[in-house]
Amino acid sequence: MRTDIEIAQAATLQPIVPLAVRRLGVPEGSLSPYGRYKAKLSLEQIEKLQGRPDGHLVLVTAITPTPPGEGKTTTTVGLGDALNHIGQNAIICLREPSLGPCFGMKGGAAGGGLAQIVPMEDINLHFTGDFHAIALANNLLAALIDNHVHHGNALGLDVRRIVWRRVVDMNDRALREITVALGGPGNGYPREDGFDIVVASEVMAILCLATSLADLKERLGRIVVGYTSGKAPITARQLKADGAMAALLKDALAPNLVQTLEGNPAFVHGGPFANIAHGCNSLIATQTALKLADYVVTEAGFGADLGAEKFIDIKCRQSGLRPGCAVIVATVRALRHHGGALQGLEALQEGLANLRRHVANVRLHYGLPAIVSINRFDGDTPEEIAMIERECAALEVPCVLASHWAEGGVGAAELAHEVVKACSSGAARMQLLYEDELPLDEKIAAVARKIYHAESVDWEPKARAQLGELQALGFGGLPVCIAKTQYSFSSDAKLLAAPIGHALRVRELRLNAGAGFVTAICGDIMTMPGLPKVPAAERIDVDAHGRISGLF
Repeated sequence: MRTDIEIAQAATLQPIVPLAVRRLGVPEGSLSPYGRYKAKLSLEQIEKLQGRPDGHLVLVTAITPTPPGEGKTTTTVGLGDALNHIGQNAIICLREPSLGPCFGMKGGAAGGGLAQIVPMEDINLHFTGDFHAIALANNLLAALIDNHVHHGNALGLDVRRIVWRRVVDMNDRALREITVALGGPGNGYPREDGFDIVVASEVMAILCLATSLADLKERLGRIVVGYTSGKAPITARQLKADGAMAALLKDALAPNLVQTLEGNPAFVHGGPFANIAHGCNSLIATQTALKLADYVVTEAGFGADLGAEKFIDIKCRQSGLRPGCAVIVATVRALRHHGGALQGLEALQEGLANLRRHVANVRLHYGLPAIVSINRFDGDTPEEIAMIERECAALEVPCVLASHWAEGGVGAAELAHEVVKACSSGAARMQLLYEDELPLDEKIAAVARKIYHAESVDWEPKARAQLGELQALGFGGLPVCIAKTQYSFSSDAKLLAAPIGHALRVRELRLNAGAGFVTAICGDIMTMPGLPKVPAAERIDVDAHGRISGLF
């Protein structure tokens, strides 16, 4: 059986510029090619599309995953291909993969089998340089902070209260907590610092929520980098950093255009993780796709308790986007996993509690029609598939067995028809989980209670103090972004299926004033992941002809 990368390398790709001109109707001059098969669509062309009506927006989410993932990106690609296969005009919008998991646990992230976006190696590695630009803008601000302090500290920034961290797009646990400026007075004032992974940077979130270059620059200026000894916030604009940061990000803001294996257009832009950030591709790519297609299929990271909740309560809240339905990806493997120590059909039966809760959340709390898509694996038995289908019938939710991994778009044709039916029904009544006026602790409690079925929220002293400070500074009206494990509804990765009565443990609050939300760091989640014992990097290689192997 061929690997994903072997399938991708054997594909015949279409040159991206004529493909975009033909399929999207954009002028050739509005595209900036990065080689033959990647291009950026200009911001000027995007502005010209604003008068067009929007197509239907389809959100792909999932049950609580296992470490290898359950094929949400693969389903997004397969559904996009399937919609085009049945005669609809569809575009997919995905996040850019991070090098951290690429070399860490999961390997590449461009779909799989016959449902992939290509060129796969480029997308998974350096792509068009967006992540590099984000890291440079983030670290430029970090350098300007220490330089300001070194040269007299006119703003009175308290070095004990600097909150801006450096970033690198790699899993490197040794950088989580560091000391900088050692070696004498010429190197600045020594202080504690640390690194996050690029996808956790507020600059990433800002790029993914900005609607224009002017909006990007304004948001960058609002970043709070630290506080004075009197706890007054100091911003990037006060450090005169916003202009240079925007200059570094000017090209990165333009969305990237690639294609699926079946030659259908795909925007791949932005990449915040959903377990430590807001988990959605760029708003500008999604809005542009809606002007260019009748159906836009996008995903939100990890399960519907994380990505889908943040898609609704952050991305949709800020933009006015309204999805027409949600597809919940489920696998026999994950549902058996949520059955714990049980075996066979008994494990699957217990694990179905996880699916039930996600379906209920999507329909009751997010107000969206739900469709369950079973991502089929070769080892799945007819009895297991039938058990999931019976459960969905009892829930009165459409259930489709999809085989896009093995068959491409034709294998998800039934799913595509269900999506068209759901969007055409007008049944979507998207709703936010909480109102802007609620204080931050009540917003976090609303997510914990309604989505996670937690009994309480346990605040560690540091987080409780930060809560009072942020409320007092006037940031209580912002939405919240919960950073927690992706492997459970709770903040404890060991609690499987659909736990109840647990406590959400909040360790820390981080203000993202430019992005427009407050992140709650919960449980043992880290914003700088570490590599596993056997990292994916060990199997990646390149031969004398430049052909990469082992990427996925």
